[in-house]
Amino acid sequence: MQSLFAYQQCKDANLTLATDSIEATFAPDLNSMEVQDKKELSKQKSQALKAFEKAFDQLETSAEHDDPKIQKALQSAFSLYTKGVKKDFDFIKKNLVLQSEKIYDHYISVLTLALSLAAAAEADKKINHGNFVKNSWIKALSKSDELKKESLKQGMAWDKNFDRVRQWLKDVLKQDNEYMHYLDKKSPSLEDQKKIMNHLFRRIILGKTSINEFFEGEVLYWAEDHDIVKGMVEKTIKSFNPEKDKAIQLPVLSLNWEDDRNFIEKLFTEGANLSEKHKALIASNTRNWEVDRLPLTDRVIIEMAIAELISFPNIPVKVTINEYIELAKNYSTPKSRQFINGILDVISKELKSAGSVKKSGRGLIDNK
Repeated sequence: MQSLFAYQQCKDANLTLATDSIEATFAPDLNSMEVQDKKELSKQKSQALKAFEKAFDQLETSAEHDDPKIQKALQSAFSLYTKGVKKDFDFIKKNLVLQSEKIYDHYISVLTLALSLAAAAEADKKINHGNFVKNSWIKALSKSDELKKESLKQGMAWDKNFDRVRQWLKDVLKQDNEYMHYLDKKSPSLEDQKKIMNHLFRRIILGKTSINEFFEGEVLYWAEDHDIVKGMVEKTIKSFNPEKDKAIQLPVLSLNWEDDRNFIEKLFTEGANLSEKHKALIASNTRNWEVDRLPLTDRVIIEMAIAELISFPNIPVKVTINEYIELAKNYSTPKSRQFINGILDVISKELKSAGSVKKSGRGLIDNK
């Protein structure tokens, strides 16, 4: 959604650059030794802008004009716009996949930070952090060959930032009442140890602290990645039983990343290139509002939903609608959530009637 939102903003920016290029073409050359006919230049600029706007609104990629100078300006403007849009599309699509793949890196970074905090705690001479350093989950993480391998591969070691880690120990961990209470326990049970590890990740590293603020500053999509990383960490802690397991297991980001990557790329491509016929469905069901008058976030959500409805036969209609209602709930207004719920329900029925939505597979009706 954010990538499609950014792509639309890039298209708008490229359109502005294209019209700016036309205006620049017919601006008086103040450095010219020749007399500038400002009236004629203004007339040519107005004609060129009108021709460009008309052709653009009609979804054409070029425009014809009898005046050679205007024709050249139009060709240049359309070329500038087309090249800019393609460049932005390719970059955003590539970056979307790369950012998705980095979620696992962030997960590894959070786990290794816990070990670095334990190392800083062990070196602290002011108080005894023995209960933390000897925690069964900390020891299991430190002995995990898989974690070491991933950490080295991705360069996730905190050695270069160890001064910052020490500062977090002082300013965050040692100021946390639950952590300090845990240190005072004479012989923490396994349940105590597990509880403090959950607290460490949920409230200290990924909570409302300066540590989480650090990740916010370093990771572009941390607002979205945060919850996924948190879920993976919690699964890691929950799945390990010191009494039964020899090693701690690291969950994978995706059971089939190839399929998921294809889904991401296809949904972005289909959403970015949604046909005018399908965009018209939005306008015809918004009480005579033009699509461009909708808040951009709402428009992107609706267009994504339509793209998913018509392009992914194995996803039930109800699942698609519910997912995009959740997007509206998290990123738009309460009114938008109700609006999107209603419009997607109507549009999905129209698409079914037109035969544009064909669902097949186990538990789905093949709508041929």
